[in-house]
Amino acid sequence: MDNSLETQTNYPSALLVAAGEDRFGEYRGLGISSIAFKVCDSTGLFILENTFHAKGGPARHLHYDQDEWFYVLEGEFVFEVGEHQFRLKPGDSLLAPRKVPHVWAYVGDVRGRILVAFMPAGKMEAFFREVTRENAMPPQDPALWRAYGMELLGPPLSVD
Repeated sequence: MDNSLETQTNYPSALLVAAGEDRFGEYRGLGISSIAFKVCDSTGLFILENTFHAKGGPARHLHYDQDEWFYVLEGEFVFEVGEHQFRLKPGDSLLAPRKVPHVWAYVGDVRGRILVAFMPAGKMEAFFREVTRENAMPPQDPALWRAYGMELLGPPLSVD
């Protein structure tokens, strides 16, 4: 099957998004990384691919209504979920349940890639559309995070 001519094709029962491509063909920067929307279903599932070119990650937070699942594709990441610490490498996955504080960061030296799924999707697509406008990590503004169903709890992990 040749998918080389199209990066995104709609079929009656499937959606193809090519490797390295965004579902809508848009660039979304977060300063130290970029994200590509892969699956966007506001009632059920939202999946993005986050590609890092520098160390770091988001601020400590929790989601009121979403479970957040991580799957490492490339590189090494550290996580704190509740009181537990984890180091994930390619092929590892981790679930951060809703209402449980979590924070994570890319700690590799080359490139890191991770799939992140939110279940249910809720307002996560809208959050990432908003915060990627500035090509920087999301601001540590509690009101912004609350508006999208999250609670900002602290700074990002130190990765020095």
